[in-house]
Amino acid sequence: MLRVTFLGTSGSVPTPERNTSTILINRKGELILFDCGEGAQQQMMRAKTGMGNLTSIFITHFHADHFLGIPGLIQTMNFNGRTKPLNIYGPYWVKEFAKIMAALGFYKLKFDIKAIELNPGDIVDRGEYHIEAIKTKHSIPSLGYVLTEKDRLGRFDRKKANELGIPEGPLFKRLHMGEDVKINDRIIKSSEVVGPSRSGRKIVYSGDTRPCSEIIAASSKADLLIHDGTLANDMIDWAKESMHSTTGEAASVAAQANVDQLVLTHISSRYSENTDVLYNDAKHEFKNVTIANEFMEIEITYRDG
Repeated sequence: MLRVTFLGTSGSVPTPERNTSTILINRKGELILFDCGEGAQQQMMRAKTGMGNLTSIFITHFHADHFLGIPGLIQTMNFNGRTKPLNIYGPYWVKEFAKIMAALGFYKLKFDIKAIELNPGDIVDRGEYHIEAIKTKHSIPSLGYVLTEKDRLGRFDRKKANELGIPEGPLFKRLHMGEDVKINDRIIKSSEVVGPSRSGRKIVYSGDTRPCSEIIAASSKADLLIHDGTLANDMIDWAKESMHSTTGEAASVAAQANVDQLVLTHISSRYSENTDVLYNDAKHEFKNVTIANEFMEIEITYRDG
């Protein structure tokens, strides 16, 4: 499973239709938050995602609409008896932020908060996957994040293995894991029965940003790019001043990076009634584009099965 749930898709302020920036990824039951806007714990309750398996929060930058949900989420998990540590990753100031979060209120936390400062190029290795921090272009220190799964084993050709006289059982596993085996004085190479390795899945989250070469490079052939799409193209001057992206600009990034699909988020409140102009501007540059809505879910599947 690799599921993305959009819990907050608004721009700088919440609206009746949208909460502020909160993206949840469920990978094989592990929950990871990218940004955590106000009311995030209620959004998690409404979406029925659970909180117990949340391991980490990755903050893109310290504008309030991207982190104000953390104090409430921490207190809710504390009341629910959490004891496992919570990792909070982010750019400069994340350690000071975590100390403040732990000190809020009169309730002693039953779990530790571990703050880890990241710089562009830093990688958080989780075994089967890793998350890389990338440089973005906003008005304060900011990061984007790339979740990349490691390559999977190639397909095992059971029919070919049977033809070679390999007995079913442990030898199959050893061959599939890349080990050559010896049968009746003959060496059977793993490559004879195992196809080439298959790529894992990749998700990129830009956070708030102007279009930049770093995101284009990091998003190359991504399964999903979640990009700042705050404004329509006719607001390009304001996008440049506020250090956000128009939907047309974000779609151009997706096209240059050759991603599979693009979802635009951080939608300005001026488009609360109608996002058609945002969609149309993007569609001119990239076909497989969606404007994010609250509680929208996307299941990322393997391209090669």
